[in-house]
Amino acid sequence: MSTVHSPDLVIFDCDGVLVDSEPLANALLAEAVGELGLSMTVEEVVHTYVGLSMKSVMSDLEWRTGRPVPPGWLDALQARTFDAFRRELLPVRGVAAAIAALRAAGLSVCVASSGSHEKMGVSLGVTGLAPLFRGAIFSASSVPRGKPHPDLFLYAAARMGIPPERAAVVEDSVPGVTAARAAGMRALGYAERTAPDRLAAAGAVVFGDMGALPGLLDVATPV
Repeated sequence: MSTVHSPDLVIFDCDGVLVDSEPLANALLAEAVGELGLSMTVEEVVHTYVGLSMKSVMSDLEWRTGRPVPPGWLDALQARTFDAFRRELLPVRGVAAAIAALRAAGLSVCVASSGSHEKMGVSLGVTGLAPLFRGAIFSASSVPRGKPHPDLFLYAAARMGIPPERAAVVEDSVPGVTAARAAGMRALGYAERTAPDRLAAAGAVVFGDMGALPGLLDVATPV
């Protein structure tokens, strides 16, 4: 008999969990960081910034350069990113089927991301995932503090009407897992593109195939 019980709510991060955006977005961010006079590889950008809001990224860049980010820098980066998403972005393999299994079992699902509503509108729209989350998409722009603080996940659970202890979070970053654990929620770390040991050390149950997600939440998948 399973000792794991299904939650009432599964909260999904967006980038890297629902949509395979991290390779595209981080390559463009590394280029944009270079325009500020900083030299960071894509790997360094991933290690430093994945899971954080752009507000936090810009604060760190301003600290590193000792000056404000120039006007228009973020808008230009966002435009290039959205263009790349519209041309190339795909959903994470198996995620639509996993969500369908969760919903069929009666679980609620939502998205809670460090990205803006505009960014999620593009990424979820072009990948066809938006209809799965109508009225249940939440951004860190709605809370005082982004990840690794718990504010966003607590806000999402409250908006969905679910107590934090009855929610599980699917994340692919250490700040996201840290935020989930700080919110008192079960954390599942999707490790297709993230070092599994880092997610596990932050407190996540680690998995590398979205097909395994329903089983980890004690939800049977259709035969």
